[in-house]
Amino acid sequence: MCMKLMMLSWLKSHHCLVVAKVRDRLAISKQAAQKCDGERFNIRKLNELEVRNQYQIEIMNRFAALENLSDSEDRAWENIKENIKTSAEKSLCLHKLKQHKPWYGEECFHFLGHTRQANIQWLQDPNQSSVDNLNTVRCEASRH
Repeated sequence: MCMKLMMLSWLKSHHCLVVAKVRDRLAISKQAAQKCDGERFNIRKLNELEVRNQYQIEIMNRFAALENLSDSEDRAWENIKENIKTSAEKSLCLHKLKQHKPWYGEECFHFLGHTRQANIQWLQDPNQSSVDNLNTVRCEASRH
């Protein structure tokens, strides 16, 4: 941020005018950017020669059937998209996404409860034993 302080004599005041230029940067999380609603095909299967040949034959047959149709441009693109999608479904199969474990489970909830209890105990009775108890509970919670 760039700021300038300006004295205005024509205001006949001892106040200062502050002028600032602000730059803001938007951040998009990587997961949100990579997330898509459509299906994902297992394209690694294209490395296998038999699967690649089957996919190429399927695509050629479908596009040969499309050449005879005379539709609008929008409909033609829709047909191309559908043909590629159905050919991939037949020969490549869908890519299975990994199921991730939830990162915040019962154990985290348990340690959070202990930390809150130790913090409340320390606020009510701020002596050395409650401070030590709070520190040990925080240390245990950070290990897990």
